[in-house]
Amino acid sequence: MKTIRLFVILMTIASFSALPTAGANEWESYELVNQLLNIQKAGSPVIYENHVIFTADSSLRRVGVAFAHEDFSNIYWFRQLVIPQERINPIILPGEKEPRPFRDSGMQFHVYQLPANLRELEYRLIINGLWTTDPINLQSRRDPVSGLMLSVLNLPYRPIRPSPLNGLPEGLEFTYRGPPGETITVAGCFNSWDPFMYELREISSGNYKLTLPLPTGTYQYVFFHQGQRFTDPHNPNRAYSRDGSAASQIVVP
Repeated sequence: MKTIRLFVILMTIASFSALPTAGANEWESYELVNQLLNIQKAGSPVIYENHVIFTADSSLRRVGVAFAHEDFSNIYWFRQLVIPQERINPIILPGEKEPRPFRDSGMQFHVYQLPANLRELEYRLIINGLWTTDPINLQSRRDPVSGLMLSVLNLPYRPIRPSPLNGLPEGLEFTYRGPPGETITVAGCFNSWDPFMYELREISSGNYKLTLPLPTGTYQYVFFHQGQRFTDPHNPNRAYSRDGSAASQIVVP
């Protein structure tokens, strides 16, 4: 069931990729996708590790969010969240239309990756073309320069998690978080993209690690879990193939 739900949300992201918003590949991970799917209805922003999940009712025509630390220069538009449509009768009689495979969940969403060392998030929403504070988040303040009311979200302390951007003397360390007892592999240009060659070891419940002795150079890689391909959510650097597929990228000095 988890694999099906994960597939659905990734298909949802892909189907709205034409909208002007931050790349979904930057936040793909099993736990973050699962966190989004566990939200039952639109509500206050949800903080999960180094991301914030914004939600809004799907009845709103269009919703976006912009942030004070970016001088409100970028608008991140929400995406519609759809879920599988259950079919009571699998048989389609003559003259009947094929039922839609997905239905509206009642929510639209945006997942924002938090910059490092940010202690609070000041933002404004754009709802149906109008700038406004977040009607669900009651914490707000007036900006002394512009006079505008800003919604405020206090952020908890976020420890720095291991990342392959930090090289080690013995090689390049790949880390991944997911459900315990699973098979996690890494593939990249260093092994001809073989998804079976390098398996990460579970060092603690749900925490996987593998160190590879890679020489100086530029490398692209992805993780594989339950047949799904994921970029590294803790490495913002991306490379894209001709077909639009994303891979994480790192330079080993």
